[in-house]
Amino acid sequence: MSKLYIVPTPIGNLKDMTFRAIEVLKEVDLILAEDTRTSGKLLKYFEISTPSQSHHMHNEHKTVAGLINKLKSGLSIALISDAGTPAISDPGFLLTRACIENNIEVDCLPGATAFVPALVNSGLPNDKFVFEGFLPVKKGRQTRLLLLAEENRTIIFYESPHKLIKTLTHFCKYFGEDRLVSVSRELTKLYEETVRGTAKEVLEHFTNKPPKGEIVIVVGGRP
Repeated sequence: MSKLYIVPTPIGNLKDMTFRAIEVLKEVDLILAEDTRTSGKLLKYFEISTPSQSHHMHNEHKTVAGLINKLKSGLSIALISDAGTPAISDPGFLLTRACIENNIEVDCLPGATAFVPALVNSGLPNDKFVFEGFLPVKKGRQTRLLLLAEENRTIIFYESPHKLIKTLTHFCKYFGEDRLVSVSRELTKLYEETVRGTAKEVLEHFTNKPPKGEIVIVVGGRP
């Protein structure tokens, strides 16, 4: 049956893979993977032999039309990213939108995503929140931070380890040194760590202890 499955994969601990996700990946005709080498390890671990091909941010604009044709021909396709839920700061939106425009069924499975555990264990209000993903690297960064400085809901960011100090420094500058911040890294992995405190305190911590691994930053809204 023609259908696109959006399948979350573990963000670190392979035991977070769901039974349904394994079943779907075994039954579809094709798996679209952000990096086939990375996903290959996961597929091998769960003894999934379904053919796979790359689908990432550098080629998704060119491949969507061909994938829609495959779906229209009756193929079932699963989309996975390197970790977490596809389309959340990863490829997936373009293909999902194209399927909807072509009346092709889309089924998104529930599963792992990094920002939910980071938000919950931050201890910051989670009844209302804003997911920002990655901040602009250069152009538009200051404008975005000035706008978010007025946000009274909890704000969630993704960040790379080598840019964390820069981002925390900007939080001190634009949000204020006393703004509450929680930084979670290596979620679900052996060296998982969450550091909570004011923007100044968390900046001092990671200045003295350079971070490693994938990072989620949760920032309290404007008091």
